[in-house]
Amino acid sequence: MDSSMFQFSAGLITMGYVVAALFFFRFWRRTRDCLFAFFGGAFLLFATNQALVALSGLAREEASWFYLLRLAGFVLIIVAVVAKNMTAAGRN
Repeated sequence: MDSSMFQFSAGLITMGYVVAALFFFRFWRRTRDCLFAFFGGAFLLFATNQALVALSGLAREEASWFYLLRLAGFVLIIVAVVAKNMTAAGRN
């Protein structure tokens, strides 16, 4: 894939992550459920990761420290789901 197509695709993916984050933050503002805030934060980390990889021009994303942003996003999602399940189990 040539460089301009890679940049365009990376921009689309970054935009998708940002839109998803904005949706989650909107739901969080409406419900005040921390699960939505965690998911919004995770998708912002994914967007930052994708943008940094695209702007740096790295050939292999997993060979850089940018990959830690994606890992942090997934850890944030896991923490959010576990916390939500713990509070739901406490109510029963």
